[in-house]
Amino acid sequence: MFEDLFKKYHELNPNVTIELIPTPIGGAQIQKFQSLLASGNPATIANLDAGTILQYKDKFLDLEPEKAKYEELTKEGAVEGALLEGKFLGIPWSAQGYGLLYNKRVVEEVIGGPFDPSTIQTRDALEDLFKKIEAAGKAPVMVHGADWSLGAHYLGLTYSLQSDSVDENRKFVDSLMDGSVTLADNPQFNGLIDTFDLLKKYNARKNDPLVADYNKDSADFAKGDAAFYFMGDWTWAVIGTLENRDEEFGLIPVPISNNPEDFGNTQVAYSQPKLFAIDDSGSSAEQQEAAKAFLEWLVTSQEGQEAIVSQMGLALPYKDVKVTSTNVISNAVEQYVDQGKVINIGVINYLPQDYWSMTGASMQKYLSDIIDRNALAGEVQAYWIDQARK
Repeated sequence: MFEDLFKKYHELNPNVTIELIPTPIGGAQIQKFQSLLASGNPATIANLDAGTILQYKDKFLDLEPEKAKYEELTKEGAVEGALLEGKFLGIPWSAQGYGLLYNKRVVEEVIGGPFDPSTIQTRDALEDLFKKIEAAGKAPVMVHGADWSLGAHYLGLTYSLQSDSVDENRKFVDSLMDGSVTLADNPQFNGLIDTFDLLKKYNARKNDPLVADYNKDSADFAKGDAAFYFMGDWTWAVIGTLENRDEEFGLIPVPISNNPEDFGNTQVAYSQPKLFAIDDSGSSAEQQEAAKAFLEWLVTSQEGQEAIVSQMGLALPYKDVKVTSTNVISNAVEQYVDQGKVINIGVINYLPQDYWSMTGASMQKYLSDIIDRNALAGEVQAYWIDQARK
């Protein structure tokens, strides 16, 4: 899709040629970026995790002169969420949300009528619904056992639920590292794990929780084998292409307590997982200006929006989106965004690159009942204390 966009842009601007440098998912992307940087021939534009851009902040162009323009173009909070230590180093282009996805047909067949997601604002309300679903002979929830889902998306909420301020959440992580905060005593951590215990109990994969077949988990949920699925709107890339799947899906937050007023019980996790950064270590001024022009075209033009929203199924955090998304889960996320009911998970941009894999391994042990809660808290805290020594 990007190659097609590059060709289209070249037709419109014959003096600009854009070459795609593809990379596999995961660490290979960072390795390719690092190798190009080391060779003295960096890519002019890099599509990277915000944390990676922050790590190499001195290699990227400060986009402060572009900031006001993008504040006008994007939805409220989009640019603020992209700032890295106060600097505008990457242009937001996609947004993702996650929580408990639900298969509308399955849930409504069980309850015998329309499902109002706002009725689930506490852990007890969620369990009551799970009981009804189980009694109807359906699996209440799918828990994907991969380390990235458990470590980054689930346990990672611990760091974002402390406050609605990224700076305050960074201070919390610092407190974990210096030992002044004990994770085992933290109410948000314990609330999350209380809810995780509920997810474990009703997990469709509880007999073999670490199979972690992402395509199968997503397909089984889409076809009604589980009513809920802890996952994000990105799974539409799998679900949207399936035959004989259900049509309607939605999203509810992960409740962490029995008090509807507690932060997180009515908000969904939301982030801009990738940003477009422009090289300032080996690219010419002419290349940089061409990059700025292309990126603006990408997020504002009919062609760019059609590719990102309609074909890729992603959400653009922009005000004037000219195309309608086919991603019904992303559309559900946007309803929370438009109401301001989101958890800003921007603290993850400041976390070590291995935080999710290391703590995700501990979550896998907990999911498999190899360790108990105290041991889980101890392992995660030990990870952060070890980070303080580096």
